[in-house]
Amino acid sequence: MLVGLLKEIKPNENRVALLPAGVELLASQGHKVIVEKNAGLASGFPDELYKKAGAKIIDNASDIYASADMIMKVKEPIKPEYKLIRKGQVLFTYFHFAASKDLTDAMIKSEAVCIAYETVQKGDGSLPLLIPMSEVAGRMAPQEGAKHLEKEMGGRGILLGGVPGVEPADVIVLGGGIVGQNAARIAAGLGARVTILDSNLQKLRYLDDVMPKNVLTLASNPHNIRKSIARADVLIGAVLIPGAKAPKLVTKDLLKDMKEGSVIVDVSVDQGGCIETCHPTTHENPTYVVDGVIHYCVANMPGAVPFTSTIALTNATLPYALQIAGSGWEKAVRINKEIGLGLNMAHGKITYKNVAEAFGLEYTPMEEVLD
Repeated sequence: MLVGLLKEIKPNENRVALLPAGVELLASQGHKVIVEKNAGLASGFPDELYKKAGAKIIDNASDIYASADMIMKVKEPIKPEYKLIRKGQVLFTYFHFAASKDLTDAMIKSEAVCIAYETVQKGDGSLPLLIPMSEVAGRMAPQEGAKHLEKEMGGRGILLGGVPGVEPADVIVLGGGIVGQNAARIAAGLGARVTILDSNLQKLRYLDDVMPKNVLTLASNPHNIRKSIARADVLIGAVLIPGAKAPKLVTKDLLKDMKEGSVIVDVSVDQGGCIETCHPTTHENPTYVVDGVIHYCVANMPGAVPFTSTIALTNATLPYALQIAGSGWEKAVRINKEIGLGLNMAHGKITYKNVAEAFGLEYTPMEEVLD
């Protein structure tokens, strides 16, 4: 298979979807890899390393789209790329379709094969290609919250961990999944008073056992959410429904109960966000203010730490890429149920139910699109 690796063009996205070591493994199995010039440079991997691993460097993305059987990316295609994508071409990347009708419509029109990192799912329900970036974003969330609490950043002027004789900040985490757990640990490690809300009581029991003593657990319901956000100095949105839009747990009406200069970090913004007033921002312009509350809603948070993020991501994605390249996508989705769940679209049909339901479009079971 001819595998194409692209340089990301989404603003401030510095990650790359394949390391030189991955190129070497693909080449050892008989595949050819073409890499867009400087694709890995921002992550710390120059073209020379890709060449040594066996890749051919290509000057522009259009030539890669024109010839590659499978495209490997980190983030979803954006508008300039839509017209370059070919019928039957495999795209293996994060898509987050439920957050964008335009992207969904464009990929249906392209008739490409869209295998989404975020919906590849193991038998135990875990999301192996989302977990590494959820860990990174979760650990970054308290850092960003702490930074934007500073007075010079427009915040309340509070030190997250306090000092002896002065209370620490209150950090409220909505969701006890991978993002929420990592956010809570880092916030607790910085000395904050942390509360995690989740609707799964079994998960809350687990978190109560494993979290530091300055992390409290609370059942998620409208009453507890209202009560918690009223005392929040930092509110972290960490809610995920695989492949679907995140539920709006905090409405605009509730912002009036939050303290002026408090900070919202909505990590779930790439799936539409769990705070109604959130919309995607970039690392270049990461924040805006609504009703006196600072909103940090960067949709690709791990892009700010690309060396760490790229290695963590490719550690997880490479085995799946090798299988897709080695077997072809149709065989791969048949023999590996995890990859099958990653298939969101093929031949102009939506094969992932949550994506179809997000926009009221027709859902086609995967088996019906296979030859």
